[in-house]
Amino acid sequence: MKIKPEQLSRTLSNNNLPLYWLSGDEPLLMQEAADLIRTRYRENGYSEREVLNVDKSFDWGQFLQSTGNLSLFAEKKIIELRLSTAKLEDAGKKAIQHYLSELNPDYLILLSGPKLDAATLKTKWFTEIERHGAFVQIWPIKTEELSAWLEQRLRREGIQADNEAVHLLVDKVEGNLLAAMQEIEKLKLLASATGKNTVRLDAKTVMQVVADSSRYNAYQLIDAALLGEVSRAQKMLTGLKNEGIFPLIILNAICRELRTLLPMLEKKREGQGVNTIIQSARVWYNRKQAVAAALARLDTQSVWELLDHSRLIDQSIKGLSKANPWVELSLLLLHLSGVKPSAGKHRVA
Repeated sequence: MKIKPEQLSRTLSNNNLPLYWLSGDEPLLMQEAADLIRTRYRENGYSEREVLNVDKSFDWGQFLQSTGNLSLFAEKKIIELRLSTAKLEDAGKKAIQHYLSELNPDYLILLSGPKLDAATLKTKWFTEIERHGAFVQIWPIKTEELSAWLEQRLRREGIQADNEAVHLLVDKVEGNLLAAMQEIEKLKLLASATGKNTVRLDAKTVMQVVADSSRYNAYQLIDAALLGEVSRAQKMLTGLKNEGIFPLIILNAICRELRTLLPMLEKKREGQGVNTIIQSARVWYNRKQAVAAALARLDTQSVWELLDHSRLIDQSIKGLSKANPWVELSLLLLHLSGVKPSAGKHRVA
């Protein structure tokens, strides 16, 4: 059955389904939904947990082996399948269908992965999955809904915010829900909020507490890399990590910069001068030197390589890859700074 995220708690209370499939591209909401499912099933005695990261090289025999181990004294177990792509290979479809044909009440299968397309939802094999379990489509919060979402989250933490404070917070987190939750935690701690007392939050407090520095320093980091200042860029990345900045904030800023560079590099390839390109692109005065250095060093192919690497880092941040996102961000910045990592140098934690 298809259910909405807001129906998940009620579904968990009223049913003991053998399978849940979470589909979406919003990491915070995906994480919270998965946590809710795990918590409810742990309360029902599912004390063991096995996590399988599914990519192109995944052996589905491992899943069949995990679900085929029957024992009189077996513990109830949650088996998580974290999908790196939205489409399952035939081997994956057959493995899940085989399991559904011989359901084991001691197992919960929890699938999570990117948003599925409409065509997949209409296929026969997916309809069979829906018949046995629950499919939860998790959509990003729309821009016009973000204020209400933040107000609700603040109230949950005992913080009553006025409209100006909420709008300022919306502007500062720029739609990044994980960043929003980080700031709410910071507001709660610094305002000494408790579960019993309601703390009133105004725009002045938001200005004092919420970290403009996380965004500002991320762009400083990018400019250092564009200038080819390798050591400075790596030092700044370490500092942001130590400050607890969520890596997706840094990655999004880098991707935004890379996509801005692409049309400028295309004009350079066509023979336009760097100064003319920068002027027509209306690059801020204090960034002209960094952008000029990047245009002199990079080409469109290298930027597409960086964007492709960024996609892999995004997957690692969302738990869909074993790669360490901070290590990969370091390699990405080395490449952006002009030090191209050797082939196959991506490392995992």
